[in-house]
Amino acid sequence: MHKLPLSTITLALFLAACSTTPDPQAFSSQQKTNAGSFINQNPAQESNQSLPTNWWQLYQDPQLDGLITEAFKANTDLRIAQANLKKSQSILRQSEAAQLPETTLNGGVSYGNADQNLQDEQWRENAGLSLNWEADFGGRIDQAIKAASDDLEAQRAARDLVRVTVAAETTRAYLNACAYGYQQQVLQESLQNSQAQLQMIHDRLNVGAATELELASAESVVANVKAQLPMAQAAKQNAVYELAALLGRTPNDAPVAVAQCAMPPAIAQLVPVGDGTSLLRRRPDLRQAERQLSADVARVGVATADLYPRISFGASANYLHSDQITGSDSFSYGIGPLISWRFPNMVAARARLQQANAQAEASVASFDGKVLTAYKEVEQTLTSLHAVNKQNAELLTAQQKSERAYVLAKARYDAGAISYTELLVNQQAMLNASSTAASARLQLTNAQVDLFKALGGGWMQTSDTMLQ
Repeated sequence: MHKLPLSTITLALFLAACSTTPDPQAFSSQQKTNAGSFINQNPAQESNQSLPTNWWQLYQDPQLDGLITEAFKANTDLRIAQANLKKSQSILRQSEAAQLPETTLNGGVSYGNADQNLQDEQWRENAGLSLNWEADFGGRIDQAIKAASDDLEAQRAARDLVRVTVAAETTRAYLNACAYGYQQQVLQESLQNSQAQLQMIHDRLNVGAATELELASAESVVANVKAQLPMAQAAKQNAVYELAALLGRTPNDAPVAVAQCAMPPAIAQLVPVGDGTSLLRRRPDLRQAERQLSADVARVGVATADLYPRISFGASANYLHSDQITGSDSFSYGIGPLISWRFPNMVAARARLQQANAQAEASVASFDGKVLTAYKEVEQTLTSLHAVNKQNAELLTAQQKSERAYVLAKARYDAGAISYTELLVNQQAMLNASSTAASARLQLTNAQVDLFKALGGGWMQTSDTMLQ
């Protein structure tokens, strides 16, 4: 039995004792987390229940559910994200392959006088097989695999983040199309009302009971209402086109059924928002930043391992046959450790280590910043949603009161108790209140979607890598 030299054994033990795994505490987050309820949470409007994955089902609209399903299958951004995920999976497999030995096989046949000691030309057959396996004493390969694994999870989180965006924007486009449809319907009703008023003035003018001024005023109201219709129609059509793009369709293939929607669905329950802890677990951008940080820390270990020599174990077998070399002399073999230490690159290796440390520090700061952004976005969207809810309630009251005022004014005008100018003021106030209330409904749907998007809902859990 052949014994390894003592120096080789000593070096191997030394390298095994030199762990290159970075200390996680040196790159830990400095951001304090909020585990409780959100500051602006209103118990009358939101609950502490966790946001469901398929949050759009809170609207209880089968058509919306079908659109989301279609978007997840056909959206182009999601297809790109899925392709990037497959690429990361291949990179991980490549990193894991470094744990396996490398094999080299060669062979050939030649004729001639290859040996100067031989004068006769002859045929020579040769073949060789060599194996080389790096002993990962310093943990370089393990750290490289961990970095690739974390990169894969970061890419998975990036894909989930795209799903969140697709779900939110598809819902937004659908609700906006319905809200613009409602606004268009309100304008149509206003147009019918103002045209009826105009017809009444025409009839009164024919019998001498109205003036040209009153007729001009009534015509002005009709023209103003008509002027608003084209913009409302264009806004709805653009929302439908936006929805088509999210579904991976061309504009001429936009969903026809959506164009018929004239009332956005409402959520008939308290909005489940969870708390600060569930927010950190749910938002894919935070998981992506966390995995990216972990990968960058692992690369510090890879750079540290480059400061130490690499030990490889190799084995080889050779066959050489000619007229002069026959029998057992044709075969040879060798096995033993191979030590590689790149002394000229130590300065470069230390520079790479400094770069890796700086990148890891930047990733810590990036993660802390994303945590702050997550909390900020939820509080901002809650604030906006509450303001829009209050606005909608007041505008609905104003619409009801203005309609009541117009009915009373119309009765008094028909009885000859007030002038047409007074009736016109009440009519214009009613039309304005109806239009404003319809526009506010659009703001409400957008505020709701903004909240769901800030909460990070809409992706299916595909990995156990989560913030703890």
